[in-house]
Amino acid sequence: MRGRPVKPAVLLGALSVAGLLASGCGGTRQDANEAKATYPVQVLHASFSARQSIARPSTMAIRVRNPGLRTVPNVAVTIDSFSYPSTSTLPELAARQRPVWIVDGGPGTVPKRLVQTETVDPAGGGQTAFLNTWALGPLAPGATRTFVWRVTPVKPGLHRVSYVVAAGLNGKARARLRPGGGLPVGHFVVNIAPAPPARHVNPETGRVLPGPYPYVP
Repeated sequence: MRGRPVKPAVLLGALSVAGLLASGCGGTRQDANEAKATYPVQVLHASFSARQSIARPSTMAIRVRNPGLRTVPNVAVTIDSFSYPSTSTLPELAARQRPVWIVDGGPGTVPKRLVQTETVDPAGGGQTAFLNTWALGPLAPGATRTFVWRVTPVKPGLHRVSYVVAAGLNGKARARLRPGGGLPVGHFVVNIAPAPPARHVNPETGRVLPGPYPYVP
């Protein structure tokens, strides 16, 4: 199953929904002070292993820099294809989206006080009201932010994961690669093997070695 690339119109709509959802949950809107402007950004680094296997944790990292003279209001990254739409017609399904990767931890600082459901896989402080968008706040001129996701693949096959960097959450603050340039987007093509490679621990050295443990009856 191949993922779908991010479309700018879909992204802007998603970020607008995120802002509306945040306002409906009480408190200050996440996009309350967002000005309508265009901000240059650079993607300095983007990595995600091209070869993975079921149940073996992996890490995605995207590092963004502000090369401009103004502070980016709220630097954000939207990820497409961590999940895929299920074709099941069972009425009991709570959601039609099914994971390709389970997000064990998202970008941002982990809160010191966790709720009970977050004690195993605490969400990062960059989570937003929209499920596949993370924001790390204002980005000063010359400063960088690194978005890191700890994930576990659960669906084998060849997958395309797209990302796009935004300057805010409701589409008024627009991010571009340079003045007059295109959207800061990219993608990874990942092949997920159906089973993790066999490994064993040498009981004498404690080292993790490839292959099954040599069993002697």
